[in-house]
Amino acid sequence: MTEQATTTSAGYRSIWTELRDVAFTQAWVKADGIDTRYVEAGPKDAPAIVMLHGTGGHWETFASNLGPLSKHFRCIAVDMVGNGFSEKPDHDYEIAVYVRHVAALMDELGIEKASLMGTSLGSWVAARFALTHPDRTGKLVLMSPAGLIATAANMARVRAERTRAVENPDWDSIKAMFENLIAEERNRIPDMIALRQAIYRLPETREAIDHVLILQDAEVRARNLLTKEEWAAIEAPALVIASGKDHNEYQSTARQVAGIIPNAEVLEMPHVRHWPHFEDPDTFNAAVLDFLLGK
Repeated sequence: MTEQATTTSAGYRSIWTELRDVAFTQAWVKADGIDTRYVEAGPKDAPAIVMLHGTGGHWETFASNLGPLSKHFRCIAVDMVGNGFSEKPDHDYEIAVYVRHVAALMDELGIEKASLMGTSLGSWVAARFALTHPDRTGKLVLMSPAGLIATAANMARVRAERTRAVENPDWDSIKAMFENLIAEERNRIPDMIALRQAIYRLPETREAIDHVLILQDAEVRARNLLTKEEWAAIEAPALVIASGKDHNEYQSTARQVAGIIPNAEVLEMPHVRHWPHFEDPDTFNAAVLDFLLGK
């Protein structure tokens, strides 16, 4: 099928309209034995931010954030183990696996301490990382967070949606996923759909999809959730984004964890869905910079 160009009041939007004036490097590195795809922008001697995508994601979800944030920080956005174009080993990817991978990536890149920015699954990993490695954690930015509660309906939705897209990675099935990620049709840009389609067409993605979706299994998810006591033990300052058009599970989690983490504040973004950083980057980037820079 033919996809019409996506335009906004500022003109055509693509990943490259966000990155065309950003100095960045994409590379692969071995982290925890995994060939890991990542992108880096910003001065190497600046404080570091590690950016973590959601289930089945890839670093390009942060394309709209790298430019503004890299003016002040060393930004690392990664395809987490089993996701994107990183290696997909033949075992389940539970939260501890992701945390170990992120720590190993930081080791390989010579980063002793970093703030962590995560979306959905990425925020869950960031929270667990903050508990496992408090001495290596600066601040947390948690978007559409997971990791406190789990509903059977949402787990079934995610599993069915992603499995269907991997089994039949045509344009329409891939694009349909983005209806639950991005509220406005104009922001479901062809670049992002095409990237996800390329990933889901990989034979290794088909082989690994059950490992990626293991956290949609009720028993597995339950043993990976953070208890309220664990959320309350997070020492890092946190900015929690509550997306007003997101599924209720994520909205509820955002507001609950913002009230549980001792040093947390909530940013309400009522007009966006699951990807606030991508759908309204101007609002998001300004708020995150204020938070990270301590203004």
